[in-house]
Amino acid sequence: MELTVTQENFSRALSAVGRVASNKTGLPILSNILLRTDGNRLLVAATNLEVATTQYIGAKIVKPGAITVPARLISEFVSSLPKDSIELKVVNSNIHISSGKFHSVINGVIADEFPELPTINEASSISYTINTDDFKQAVSQTIITASSDSTRPVLTGVYWHSHEGQLYLAATDGYRLSERRLVETSSEVSAIIPVQTLQEVLRTIIDDSDTVDILFDETQVRFRINEAEIISRLVDGNFPDYRQLIPAKSDINATVIKTDFVRVTKIAGLFARESGGSVTLTVDQDNQSVSLHSIASEYGENTSELSGDVKGSGQVTLNSRYLAEALSAIEGDTLEFSFSGKLSPCILKSVVKDTNYYHVIMPLKS
Repeated sequence: MELTVTQENFSRALSAVGRVASNKTGLPILSNILLRTDGNRLLVAATNLEVATTQYIGAKIVKPGAITVPARLISEFVSSLPKDSIELKVVNSNIHISSGKFHSVINGVIADEFPELPTINEASSISYTINTDDFKQAVSQTIITASSDSTRPVLTGVYWHSHEGQLYLAATDGYRLSERRLVETSSEVSAIIPVQTLQEVLRTIIDDSDTVDILFDETQVRFRINEAEIISRLVDGNFPDYRQLIPAKSDINATVIKTDFVRVTKIAGLFARESGGSVTLTVDQDNQSVSLHSIASEYGENTSELSGDVKGSGQVTLNSRYLAEALSAIEGDTLEFSFSGKLSPCILKSVVKDTNYYHVIMPLKS
């Protein structure tokens, strides 16, 4: 193999795929990056057997071929080179890298030992093309409520599913839940995508990406952004029927300015660190107010209040971090906070008509 690439394109591709390369498995080859010519392009790829990511960059091919090289070494070396053309030449199982006055030889491993990259049959798969901004927002709003507990794998991903002609994303860790409506769909979809995969897709999206192409088959999902592809296994199992956990109506409702709610939540959280993050919310219809109370036994206590449009009165205790993360995910200037009692789920959503996102937090037993 012999070719020339630009430092900027090569470094960006190595950095993107290098995040997937793993040295934590029993297969040393998985800590390598695959370099392989493909027509007049260079394929740069890595896999950890759960996720595979590829990037294509333009190249001047002199001699086709393939090699695998240690991910961390080549990524850090190429990123340190000046922005100039880079010549790559494979001799036996070594790759010679030259750029200006810099020259290195890196020991590689023949490409035959690298696992075969997964593929998806486009003809038999379900496809979506999602606006990049909508994709980023929907994923960011839902991954925050996914679980990190590997003993319940189905909760460690985001559930992409069709319901009444719409595509939804949902995630829960058992203590909170988020759901986001994304686009209309005529297809039947039910797939749990690992959070790590979605985080990798978010990192891969660059400023000039307009859309994300998504392809589902029975066991895999593929994301394509410009010249980058990420293919991941889906989480095996059935996601819980979360809709039955959401109350159809609540007895207590408070409509408040989001920035005010964020401020009092942040302040209450400062005093809640010692008490497991618990803050008590009191909704008062007579005073048309919402107050947050928190106690730090060693340092003191805090009560902060904000005005709102309140119907009903009651009290509930929540985790301040969960509340802060919910508020950061909700769009709009005004939001609605509703619940029915001390042990009922608390629902937060924007007051925008036909809002496409809501967030549920289970109360703490105080």
